[in-house]
Amino acid sequence: MIKIGNFFFRYRNWIFILFYAALLIPSWPLFSSGQFGSSYYIWPVAIGLFTTCLGQLTRGLTIGLAYIVRGGKEGKPYAEGLVTDGIFNHCRNPLYVGNILMLLGVGILANSLFYVAVMIPVFLFIYQAIVLAEENFLRGKFGRGFDEYCKKVNRWWPRLAGIGKTLGSMQFSWKRWILKEHTTQFIWLCGIVLILLLSYPQLSGYNTDRRNLLLGIIPGLLLLLYVFIRFLKNTGRFKE
Repeated sequence: MIKIGNFFFRYRNWIFILFYAALLIPSWPLFSSGQFGSSYYIWPVAIGLFTTCLGQLTRGLTIGLAYIVRGGKEGKPYAEGLVTDGIFNHCRNPLYVGNILMLLGVGILANSLFYVAVMIPVFLFIYQAIVLAEENFLRGKFGRGFDEYCKKVNRWWPRLAGIGKTLGSMQFSWKRWILKEHTTQFIWLCGIVLILLLSYPQLSGYNTDRRNLLLGIIPGLLLLLYVFIRFLKNTGRFKE
């Protein structure tokens, strides 16, 4: 699994893009009018939005409280230090948990049985392999310190005990959150808008002109906001 994880780690950014693209694969619905009546769409929209927003919230809290400087070096896991503050005090891989929730949420939002039943388990397998490869590196670099950390904090399931104290004792950096997440947020929000407007004509009153207008306005406004943030970042006017 470690070898598999090292392989997928090298292409981890592409993997996320490919899994977003997999939402386009035709599928049987999770919820249908035959099962839930004419208001069936309320279920995938409500559950999907809640789950995917919970994922983004998890990522946002993790980055805003104690961002971990961990990335790749020569296509392999690398870390400058062992970060155990913030959300990392409650879960060893909160950013990955956030990613999983975000993808699961958009899969439910897309009302795709194939995505939830097939693609999400594949994604979990890949992430498990990547985490095992990262842990192998961290254990080799930080030794006993990392082992002690693993004994106290779960790999995947967040420990909610003391979360209020953690949130109250640290200052949330909204600037860091925006600087680190604006690209992810832009892609994620555009995806949500497209799924909602294209998959659920009920939301636009079955009015094609209204739907097309919203498809032009909302992504356009998100793009303008994204470009504005990039401009502020690149010119040094917006930084931590």
